[in-house]
Amino acid sequence: MPNPNIQITGEKRIHSKASEVYIPVRFTYPGVCVWEGWVPIEYRRTGLHLETPEEIEEHLNYAYICMNPCNYITWRRNQECVWGDGKKGVTQPFFDTLAENNDFAWKCVGCELPQNPNWARRIQDLKEMGYTLATDTNRYCPTCGGNRTHIMLLPLPRGGRGNGYETWSPELRARIIRVLGGIDAFEAVQCRHCLPDHKFPEIRWGQDTLGENPNDMTNEQIKAKFQLLTNQRNQQKREVCRTCYQTGIRGNYNGINFFYSGTEKWDETIPREGRAAEAGCIGCPWYDLEEWRRRLNAGLN
Repeated sequence: MPNPNIQITGEKRIHSKASEVYIPVRFTYPGVCVWEGWVPIEYRRTGLHLETPEEIEEHLNYAYICMNPCNYITWRRNQECVWGDGKKGVTQPFFDTLAENNDFAWKCVGCELPQNPNWARRIQDLKEMGYTLATDTNRYCPTCGGNRTHIMLLPLPRGGRGNGYETWSPELRARIIRVLGGIDAFEAVQCRHCLPDHKFPEIRWGQDTLGENPNDMTNEQIKAKFQLLTNQRNQQKREVCRTCYQTGIRGNYNGINFFYSGTEKWDETIPREGRAAEAGCIGCPWYDLEEWRRRLNAGLN
């Protein structure tokens, strides 16, 4: 590592559930401080996927510059624009705890983060807002007296070096629900607890798939891009898509092994990520539950 102030301190760490990979490092800022933590080199929400030593070296140098303590004040000031509207009340305490004291150190979910039965959802919220976090699922906590999950926030630009997120306004969210009739795509019944879900799973997004969701999207665009799921089913879909991404085996619906296009195996001629990857999702029930159900019924008839 040409920069003498950057030291790789261990082997790659893998968080398989989130499909994230980190490099343990020590950043030395002479006369100021030493920071030790994990820097992501695979972080699907920002399209980060580094493999070669040259790519990793360049990215660590970028992170080193961004995380210089002299940039902390500016970084925190920029976050005030994010949290100033007060709309993220449930998640903001998690951000405040992870960012407190500007130490950007590991925080134990058992005794340091806010007590919340759905803390994993709050961490996911922060990732969806563009923040970079590292997760160690087996780190010793001297306070708890055992190995617990720890989370670390890195003061990098939101969205990384290229925003890997799609957002929508509250007005568009309400319109999507209205256009889709409030129908839970999994249960095929109306449900007031449903939220918009991208049919094409985020784990397979790439820089060429990013797009805007303007308020004037046509009804046809909405129907092509979104379906409605409860939070529980959305989490279930994430797990199914993550497993597919990692193993190449597509998911089924309640044990029904029917695919109206392709088979349970991911077509290896189709890229794993990016816009072209969406073709590999077609036919899987989780990609478009309504269309899958229609095709299944047509076959039975």
